[in-house]
Amino acid sequence: MPLLYLAMAEDGHLTDDGMREVAHWCDITPAQVMAVASFYTMYKRERTGAYLISCCTSISCMLLGGDDVLHAVEDESGVPHGETDEEGILAVEHVECIGACGGAPAVQVNYELIEGVTPDKARELVNWLRRAKPEVVNTDEMQQLFGGDRSFDWDIAENDGAVGPYPAFQPLGTVGREENA
Repeated sequence: MPLLYLAMAEDGHLTDDGMREVAHWCDITPAQVMAVASFYTMYKRERTGAYLISCCTSISCMLLGGDDVLHAVEDESGVPHGETDEEGILAVEHVECIGACGGAPAVQVNYELIEGVTPDKARELVNWLRRAKPEVVNTDEMQQLFGGDRSFDWDIAENDGAVGPYPAFQPLGTVGREENA
C-alpha cells in the first residue's frame, strides 16, 4: 500500500502505468493492485488540487458538526465534494473515519490532521490555503491556526509536513519542513 502512495507522488495521482509498476515490484497482477487502489478512497486515480481538504463525516464527527464543517468548506471554496477547483488549488472530499474521533470534528489537508474544527475555522482554512499557498502543510501549524479541542495533547512538536496531496512519508520523499521551524 505505501508503494501506491509513491506512485501517486510520482505522477500526482495513480496512473495505469504507476499501478503496473507497483504490480511488478510486488509480483502481483495489475488487477490486484487496481482492486486495492479502487477500494480505498485515499488512493486518488484522478488529479486533485494542490491542497486536498478531507472532511470527516463519520459518526463522531457528524454528531459534533462534521457535516457543517464540510458544507462550510464547500461553500467558502466553491468546490463541491469530489471536485477540484478550476485553478487546481483546492480539492474537497468527505471521508469516513480518519481516526480522530476524540478530537471531532476533524479535517485533513494533504493528510495532515486538524482536530476540533468549526465551520468558521474551516472557512478561514480555505482562505488561508488560497492566500498563503504554503509549500508545506503542517499539522501543528494548522492545528494552532484552525483547530480546537484535540483528542490528546501533542507533546512533541512536528516541524515536517506534506508537500503535496499525498501523505508525508520520509522514505517516499514526500516530506517537507516548514521554513520558520
